[in-house]
Amino acid sequence: MTRWVWLGLAVLLALAVPMFLGGSELLPRLRSFPPGLLASLLGMIVLCWVINAWRLRLLLGQQGAHLGRMRSVGVLMATEFAICTTPGGGGGPLALIALLNREGIGAARSGAAFAMDQLNDLLFFFCAMLAIAGYAVFNRLGHSQQTMLMGSALMLCAALALLLALMRWRRHVMRWNGRVLSRIGLSAARQRRWARKLLRFLHALAQTWRLPKRTLALVFALTCAHWSLRFSVMYLVLRGLQADLGWIPSFLVQMLALSAGQFSLLPGGAGAAELTSATLLTPLVGSSTAAAAIVIWRAITYYFYLLAGGPVFVCLLARPLLQRGRRQAG
Repeated sequence: MTRWVWLGLAVLLALAVPMFLGGSELLPRLRSFPPGLLASLLGMIVLCWVINAWRLRLLLGQQGAHLGRMRSVGVLMATEFAICTTPGGGGGPLALIALLNREGIGAARSGAAFAMDQLNDLLFFFCAMLAIAGYAVFNRLGHSQQTMLMGSALMLCAALALLLALMRWRRHVMRWNGRVLSRIGLSAARQRRWARKLLRFLHALAQTWRLPKRTLALVFALTCAHWSLRFSVMYLVLRGLQADLGWIPSFLVQMLALSAGQFSLLPGGAGAAELTSATLLTPLVGSSTAAAAIVIWRAITYYFYLLAGGPVFVCLLARPLLQRGRRQAG
């Protein structure tokens, strides 16, 4: 119950930011947005779910072939719902593991697929930053855009450095983790059980890494397609509001806003993402346009995930767990 209270408060905070920013001009700007474009943007999100489900099946290898197309889309929607309703998106991998476990796929394999999926996302953003930096060499960017580019590059480099450090010194990390578990009073048997789970995960991750190169290349191509669609939403929203802002600055705004939301540890980054995007967009397009763009952007990339993913989450995960609990109680 506490989690849902926090989610409700976060959503109220998220709505308060654009309402305060846009004032009395917000509703007229929202009414002027083309309904056909709104429907197209929602269709883009559905296409993103289909692409991500395809990615998941590829990363699961032979086990993914037994996961039906519609079922995999449902798993993705439920996972995205869990990400949007938990602090820092921490419920996403847990939901994915639980959902795939119901399909007969072990936790190590599903966890490895999720980790590989995140690695592909990180690689896409790294390549995107390189492309934008190359563009900036031959084209003059404004001061605010240069600041956004530097901020995005620093966050990405920090994430890559942390990942490389974990991979390079994974044995030291495992020993340190063992010492921490000992200090908190975990028994030796449980420590060995956790160590075995971690080793199974690393083995499954190595197996995923050894998938055919064509499969890995297709996974990365799908990753690029997904994020290109997802990060075109704000650009198209601004075009629908008659604002002239290029795709690159809108990409940087979204990347920084979503990163701020992730670090805030609020469910779905609600509040932090709106506040960051408002701070970055207002100098570029004006307060009323920025407020309307934020409302529509978050409605498509956050609230739609909640409304569409919630019933799927209940059907695939919550309801079976409740039924099993009732059977055990009876």
